Amino acid sequence: MKIAIDTNVLVRYLTWDDDNQATQAAAIEAADAVHISTVVLCEVIRVLTRAYRYKTNEIVPILRQLVAGREFRIDQVAARTGLRFLAAGGDFADGVILDDMQRASCEFLATFDREFSSLSGSSKVVLLGG
Repeated sequence: MKIAIDTNVLVRYLTWDDDNQATQAAAIEAADAVHISTVVLCEVIRVLTRAYRYKTNEIVPILRQLVAGREFRIDQVAARTGLRFLAAGGDFADGVILDDMQRASCEFLATFDREFSSLSGSSKVVLLGG
């Protein structure tokens, strides 16, 4: 059986902050494969940093382990690019956006975000509004 999970299920699974819901979330371990969208990963990071006050150095290893897990189906390239950005002090979602731009074979990606531009290491990320 292959299933997909929403952000709240993954947060309960990772934090185990509510025994009842966490136990229900852990039932995902019975699935043959668990699909986790990159949007869910973006939301999980937002929730862990804002609501749970996790630090980046706590989140990165957790997500690296999750990405490497055999039962989890995640867009590996997008997740790794996002984790690279996050580990460097940037935003996970920006890494996912960069990966998406590259897959779409775009000429360039326009941004006003200096940090995004700097962390991308790509001449295809064009900083606007200098």
